[in-house]
Amino acid sequence: MSFDYPWSAARKDLLAGVTVAAIALPQAMAYALIAGVDPRFGLYSAIIVTLVASIFGSSSHLINGPTNAISLVVFSALAIFDPSARLDAYQAMFLLGVMIGTIQILIAIFKLGDLTRYISESVVIGFMAGAGLLVALSQVGNLLGIKDRGTGHQHVLNRVWMTVTQGGPANWHSLAIGIGTILLLLILRKLTRKYRLPQFDMLAALIVAALVAAKFGWSLPGPDGKSLIAVVGNVPASLPMPHIPEIKFSWIKDLSGSAFAIAFLGLLEALAIAKSIAVQTRQPLDYNKQCLAEGLANFTGGFFQCLPGSGSLTRSAINYQAGGVTRASGIFAAGTVAIVVVSLAPLARFIPKPALAGLLLVAAARLVDWKRLSYAMRASRYDAGLVLATASSAVFISVEFSILIGAALSVVLFIPRAARLKASELVVTPEGVVRERFPGDPAASELIICDFEGQLFFGAAPELDRSLTELEHRTQAEGIRFVILRLKRSRNPDMVCLDRFEHFLRRAQKLGLTVLLAGVRPDFAQGLNNLRFYDWFPAENVFREEEEIYSSTLHAVRRARELIKQSSPTPPPSTAPDKDELYYLV
Repeated sequence: MSFDYPWSAARKDLLAGVTVAAIALPQAMAYALIAGVDPRFGLYSAIIVTLVASIFGSSSHLINGPTNAISLVVFSALAIFDPSARLDAYQAMFLLGVMIGTIQILIAIFKLGDLTRYISESVVIGFMAGAGLLVALSQVGNLLGIKDRGTGHQHVLNRVWMTVTQGGPANWHSLAIGIGTILLLLILRKLTRKYRLPQFDMLAALIVAALVAAKFGWSLPGPDGKSLIAVVGNVPASLPMPHIPEIKFSWIKDLSGSAFAIAFLGLLEALAIAKSIAVQTRQPLDYNKQCLAEGLANFTGGFFQCLPGSGSLTRSAINYQAGGVTRASGIFAAGTVAIVVVSLAPLARFIPKPALAGLLLVAAARLVDWKRLSYAMRASRYDAGLVLATASSAVFISVEFSILIGAALSVVLFIPRAARLKASELVVTPEGVVRERFPGDPAASELIICDFEGQLFFGAAPELDRSLTELEHRTQAEGIRFVILRLKRSRNPDMVCLDRFEHFLRRAQKLGLTVLLAGVRPDFAQGLNNLRFYDWFPAENVFREEEEIYSSTLHAVRRARELIKQSSPTPPPSTAPDKDELYYLV
């Protein structure tokens, strides 16, 4: 952020920050409930994590803080703690934040931020779909007003089933508040979009639900000290204070997998959101700087009793749409949340948990990008498989490892696709045009041209071996003495494939077969030089790639024709003029 900060920009950032804060307040409490922790930790995250990430970040519009997906993984990570040991769970969450921040900072220090772009979008879409379903399932108890059953050692689907079947009868007061909140949210969102109003729909719905519950006395304590519906409870009217988390090595072991999953998921979320907005604003992004900001925010948050967080799609989009122009908008948003927490926190005790459950059910539906999900499912079987596998692993295996499972699966499925090396026949017409061989073209007589297309890495070695072996057998069977290997469309040769080429070229020399290399790219040429091919292979038979398509191939063809004439004992018959010769590739 530049020191030259005009008032016009400050005014826009202030308005955007206040608008973001209106959304951040109810979301922060709701996401804390998803994580199974006190709502105040979500509010603290909306202050500290948002503030630190805005100060050190790269994107002018990215707003950090608690998010749906991260909170869900935190809940899964803390599920190992007994419900009666909530203080231990809270300490473990603070330690988890420090671990997440440390991992993200190390990623930034070693400049590995760019690696996140190699994780398929289909994996992220699948994770969001699975996470959205789990968010919805996690709120069944609050919506129905029944007590959650089961322990963290049981599968989430099993716990939901136990809650529904053993949690007691549904509380119709809770159900009415929850469904009413959902309907009000949908109506307010339509009105907001239709009339382009400030996006206060979530905050407004929560306030209305709280007022209705208080009006009918449902959220007020009765003679026995209990209310008819569950409420958030006391939220201290205080700012987050420095706190050193308790460290237990058993916790570090239990939380390490979740820490890595959240660290990578958080970076994926933040960078994806920042890039999507930067496409519209044309703002250049420094990915490693943003990774550092994410790490510093979570690391600092761990020492201020914060729920771990990441970039928020909802709040970032609102920040951009509300006119924010610099990272100061995030600072203003954090400051606004802090002011509200200090001044109005006591009122939060009247917020009904069923209203928050309704808000989260709507947020869960919005968590899934239905348009992109449909696009991915229709794009290819590869993408559809990744989406389904990642979503299924989130629901049926473990949400914290689903993103890692999806990423590993995308690599496993991609390698066979990348290893496909295509070898096709080409022909040079009398007019000097290089094209693929048609079935009606005459057979090759003395010269074969072979075009390779694909990645020349170890995974493609079997395909390369097969193509070169078939080529060698054909030359021997048909008495062909000259071969051109066109390599312009092959990339990234490694030692395995270079070794296969060396073996073929040395074998060709023993068989009296002359091989010319055309369209040799710089990386392949460097490999030839490093491995000292030119000590035994003629340099004049190597033709570097040129800007004009097929030009190096034509040069290789001319060279081959010269060699054919030099090796021919008698000139070719006049009935077969040189200009009519066709040269083929296998």
